[in-house]
Amino acid sequence: MSTPAAQPSDPTASSAAPAPRSYEVRTFGCQMNVHDSERITGLLEAAGYVPAAGGEPDLVVFNTCAVRENADNKLYGNLGQLVPAKKRNKDLQIAVGGCLAQKDQDTILEKAPWVDVVFGTHNIGSLPTLLERSRHNAEAQLEILDALEVFPSTLPTKRDSAYSGWVSISVGCNNTCTFCIVPSLRGKERDRRPGDVLAEVQALVDDGAVEVTLLGQNVNSYGVEFGDRGAFAKLLRACGGIQGLERVRFTSPHPAAFTDDVIDAMAETPNVMPQLHMPLQSGSDRVLRQMRRSYRSRRFLDILDTVRERIPHAAITTDIIVGFPGETEQDFQDTLDVVAASRFSSAYTFQYSIRPGTPAGEMADQVPKAVVQERFERLVALQDRIAAEENRRIVGRRVELLVTAEAGKKSGLTHRLSGRAQDQRLVHFTVPEGAEAPRPGDFVTVTVTDAAAYHLIADPREPGEYALRRSRAGDAWDRRQAESCGVPAADGAGPRPVSLGMPSLPVR
Repeated sequence: MSTPAAQPSDPTASSAAPAPRSYEVRTFGCQMNVHDSERITGLLEAAGYVPAAGGEPDLVVFNTCAVRENADNKLYGNLGQLVPAKKRNKDLQIAVGGCLAQKDQDTILEKAPWVDVVFGTHNIGSLPTLLERSRHNAEAQLEILDALEVFPSTLPTKRDSAYSGWVSISVGCNNTCTFCIVPSLRGKERDRRPGDVLAEVQALVDDGAVEVTLLGQNVNSYGVEFGDRGAFAKLLRACGGIQGLERVRFTSPHPAAFTDDVIDAMAETPNVMPQLHMPLQSGSDRVLRQMRRSYRSRRFLDILDTVRERIPHAAITTDIIVGFPGETEQDFQDTLDVVAASRFSSAYTFQYSIRPGTPAGEMADQVPKAVVQERFERLVALQDRIAAEENRRIVGRRVELLVTAEAGKKSGLTHRLSGRAQDQRLVHFTVPEGAEAPRPGDFVTVTVTDAAAYHLIADPREPGEYALRRSRAGDAWDRRQAESCGVPAADGAGPRPVSLGMPSLPVR
């Protein structure tokens, strides 16, 4: 019996490898949520996912906030919009993480049973496993831990920016503010060792970054866990010794723990920027007691006076809550008085809303919505006027800007680029005809020519009013753009791996 002759293989007949699954991460909330999303994207790409490039992604991850008003409505509205996509594509997965997931847990799957994975603030690293388990078992996976699984900075991280990065120095909070749900969702404060923080900062700088922001729920209590109350000031000074690191920022401190050694470190460390975010919350001492904020208005103003004495051009921003339970007209007037005295460059103002699970949510004397709205409008009007006045004082001053990738809303009409001054003020500027244009991450020095409440304008009139300094961060931006287009980097290096949040560098 003859054997059929072997037929030549048809390369088109072989089964092709499945295309990698695409993802999209949608972030709600604070800087901590933004940084957590960098870790989520790093984890996903380390697991083989790729960013969605148009069309419908195979995975949508919501990283949620529970602090902002109507956070749950925003989430469920977005989840509802995905129902048609889920019906069209049964392989589409939806995951919900972050503070709202930590708080609501089973409620999310009850209200949105089409969600595939729910994970909390303490187990971000479990997301790829939970996604795979949900696909394999064809059922939703819920995993919420009560305590931190691993310190988040040990997880893979894909940074949003080539020139600037967040560096967590702690997670959690030991304060008991009556309006805040963060301690119950993020847990007690956990501090990283200084050597690990500095190693991560060094790795960012080695990769091209020129700016870092040290991040924590209460950065100036850093070191309490390992018994060094001066650790934060020491950390700022240590950042001053990192070559190539041009700008250091931090957020957010707590007025009750803000000490002179931190102010001295800010004033004496050249790369620590003249900018401070100092949350006021209320200017009424009575309301501060009700909030369990362990400082009073005089203490707050004394801190600002000391900062401005040591750092004359410091820009100070704040957070303020209007309409806390029991707030009287006199209490609100006290807040207006402190705002007028503080001369904030900007303020994040919030109308109080009940957050379930907080002591303030159970308090009597909730302020009527109409009263809160009217007070809020008065506060915003006062702060807008102050911000505009403070910005007008800068007209005519030379400022150095770190050029950003974000453009102003009117950039298409004005042809202006945008940058951040050392004090973090936003400046929109034009490049003079014939001058070299900067890349994001480069530095330009310009003269401020006009001002509004929340931005400055710099339109150079003479050649000497514009100077460009190309930087390593601009080079890093070029590399990232080339890699995203599949073009070899100019230095010959191939695509870079996802960077680790806590790199393997010597402990300092």
